[in-house]
Amino acid sequence: MLPPTPRSATGYRRYTARHAQALRAFLALRRGHGHQQAVEIMRAIHRGDTDSAYRMVDAAHVALHAERDTRTEVAAALGALSATTPPPPRGAPLTVGELARRLGVHPATLRTWETAGILHPDRDRSTGYRHYDPTCVRDAEVARQLRRGGYPLGQVARFVGALREAGGEAALREFLDSWQDRITARSRHLLAGAAQLDAYLTLLDGS
Repeated sequence: MLPPTPRSATGYRRYTARHAQALRAFLALRRGHGHQQAVEIMRAIHRGDTDSAYRMVDAAHVALHAERDTRTEVAAALGALSATTPPPPRGAPLTVGELARRLGVHPATLRTWETAGILHPDRDRSTGYRHYDPTCVRDAEVARQLRRGGYPLGQVARFVGALREAGGEAALREFLDSWQDRITARSRHLLAGAAQLDAYLTLLDGS
């Protein structure tokens, strides 16, 4: 993570401003990229492979951009729901035909939603028939609303998955707020890391 360190005549390491800036760069990169990725970036710089270092930095920004888009899609889908998300209905699991009639869709639509990762019905071990438990029914009702609103299957799947993971609409709203805070914090960390890395590269260019 640090450049080679010269030794004094007595064997003591002699650190310079270059070493201090390398350490600053590493610590700043670690906050945005994580420890191992920060190590790899600094190692690439020190072996003269700046292109690989730039690629790792770029990849982190691309991944954060994709995460930001996903969070925006989920928030927009949540806002598109009328009133509140219906609570999981009570009662026994529904068959594919029963759920299709409840929603006013064709059974093939439910199978398409399953393929897209929106629904996760249980299977009867002896017959192979699908059974939709109350939470799965809730997810299907949400999916129907979003599909009527023009949302593509991929966005619906991401929203329903986030809703399922959070445990409901209220919990999802809190999750989205904390998610946005994490994205904002990581954006700042990536910027700070890039600034410290640029300062270090400037030192190297001037040496």
